[in-house]
Amino acid sequence: MDIPRALVITGIAVVSYLLIQAWQQDYMAPDTTPVAQEQTAAPNSGAAAEDQDEEHLLPEPDAGPEQGAVPDVAAGQDTGSDNAATARADRIQVNTDVLSLEINPVGGDVVRVALPEYPRHADTPDQPFVLLEDDATRTYVAQSGLVGPNGTDTREGRPTWAAAQPSYSLDEGQKELNVDLTLDQGGGVQIIKRYTFERGSYLVRVSHIVRNNGNQPWQGALYGQIKRDGSDDPGKSTQGFIPMPTYLGAAYWSEEKPYNKLPFDDIQEDPLKLTQEGGWIAMLQHYFVSAWVPDAQGRYTYSTVYRQNRDEYLLRFVGANQEVAPGEEKVFYAEFYTGPKVQDHLEAISPGLNMTVDYGWLWFIAQPIFHVLVFLQSGELDLFGLELDLGVGVVNWGVAIILLTLIIKLLFFKLSATSYRSMAKMRKVAPEMQRIKEEYKSDRQKQQQETMKLFQREKINPLGGCLPMLVQMPVFISLYYVLLESVELRQAPFFLWINDLSVMDPYFVLPILMGASMFLQTRLNPTPADPTQAQVMKWMPLIFSVFMLWFPAGLVLYWLTNNLLSIGQQYLITRKIESES
Repeated sequence: MDIPRALVITGIAVVSYLLIQAWQQDYMAPDTTPVAQEQTAAPNSGAAAEDQDEEHLLPEPDAGPEQGAVPDVAAGQDTGSDNAATARADRIQVNTDVLSLEINPVGGDVVRVALPEYPRHADTPDQPFVLLEDDATRTYVAQSGLVGPNGTDTREGRPTWAAAQPSYSLDEGQKELNVDLTLDQGGGVQIIKRYTFERGSYLVRVSHIVRNNGNQPWQGALYGQIKRDGSDDPGKSTQGFIPMPTYLGAAYWSEEKPYNKLPFDDIQEDPLKLTQEGGWIAMLQHYFVSAWVPDAQGRYTYSTVYRQNRDEYLLRFVGANQEVAPGEEKVFYAEFYTGPKVQDHLEAISPGLNMTVDYGWLWFIAQPIFHVLVFLQSGELDLFGLELDLGVGVVNWGVAIILLTLIIKLLFFKLSATSYRSMAKMRKVAPEMQRIKEEYKSDRQKQQQETMKLFQREKINPLGGCLPMLVQMPVFISLYYVLLESVELRQAPFFLWINDLSVMDPYFVLPILMGASMFLQTRLNPTPADPTQAQVMKWMPLIFSVFMLWFPAGLVLYWLTNNLLSIGQQYLITRKIESES
């Protein structure tokens, strides 16, 4: 009958549509013209337009989100790219085993972060990937400070912090490194801005220690923000004519939902305005994330601002105003994560932060697939509360994908066997079906009745051949997201020419082999009675091979392995059915 073939074609079309839709809607950021933001600052004949913009961004501690947010710069003391060359000479260098940072004394901001454990390219292992930077071509920095009546950051300017030495390093055997920046506010008030780094961690604790040795109360509030321009994701790879989909934009936690996406165009049109206890706000890109995570016990205002004149996006939080009495000391702190999207690390930091590894709408299938892959590769399993460490794995991610395919094949073994039996029987009765078609070619209804009688007599399910393919489509899509989103698979080699399973096969060998395997499968399937469908099925291996040319090599490896296992299983079942006849 025509129904099985139609369902197969429909299934492939649906999967293709879903993948393309995911690329366009869930990842591919539209190239839109920046939306002009209404300026609410009052005119000031003695200030430039840029200064008016800074005043508009000044926060008020304890204010609701409608009050705006924290200023990122002050007039004449910009940490942006227009004076980056001057600031670079005075930057404080910090090196740990996993981070290489630069801190600008003006504002005490983190203006550059390189990741030694993650090379920029697989063929240049000595060149680390740069996540944060502030130069003439790109602005992406983390800023923090104190605002309020006695805050360090005011409309008049941002402070210049003093450091005891120009560079700091986490020495061998040292577990923690403190980098102290000091500021004397006068009146007996001293403030220490302390960055605390831990070995093996991408999480940095940023503390503002206020020591009030004066005779007047000190008042202020903590803020932190991420400033990024609208430049493209430097970690995004473009393969052939199809760019690999990546999400570039913001995300945040809310009491109603643990993970909320906030694309750049949404920030332009509808800025975030939210006040809540705890939470986080983050900037996402392919494989990496930066996030401010303030104290979970405090109450904060989260907001975003788009600065059209600079094409910059600001994500920030501001805490409540607090008082430090004379003779007292108070610590204002938050944590800043800057590094790879490693799920277990992010989950331990704050609820919902691990969801920045976005596996799409089939996450409930993708998550187990990811954990099984990790288990096969490393021997470590942490899934549904089950923790297991064998201490050894296959190491090679490509081999892990092949083993995963075998496991999935075993899970669907009985279902596949039923399907192949149905197709083998269809192949056996194909001559009889052709006879019925010719005998009743003028009576379509009679033709279908006789065909159904034949199926009943031979115990053939006409839909049985389509079910396994349709059932495995969600697994296929889920694995696609796992290979695309998991930083563990970034630059993961397989063998010979395949040095990165997360991008396409550079020589198209795997897609060609996959197409050949699909062609062999069609030879084992019964030929459709309808000539048009027969032609479609004949060209399907070539069409699917072209479609898979730019897919991640790991995904094509899965599909090729699955096809080879299916061919073996189908061949044995077909031979058995034919021998019985």
